[in-house]
Amino acid sequence: MTPDPEHPVVPEDIAELRRRLDVGIARMEGHLALLTQRDEQNAKEQDDLHARLTALEHTRWPLPTVAALTAVGALVVAVWQLLR
Repeated sequence: MTPDPEHPVVPEDIAELRRRLDVGIARMEGHLALLTQRDEQNAKEQDDLHARLTALEHTRWPLPTVAALTAVGALVVAVWQLLR
């Protein structure tokens, strides 16, 4: 690439371009660091929510058990009313 004779390359212009490039790279690194931090926070929150959901699943009553208990309760009430 040959320099354009109308626009000579000056060291100040090169220094300004280099400074802008350095600033741009620093901003990109900052954004990437922030995104990485947010990703780690989201992963931690997801793990916490998964643990809470697992705990809730282990402590809930299954629907068939509730239905069976309700049926037994209704049968006991019916028999009690018949004998009364």
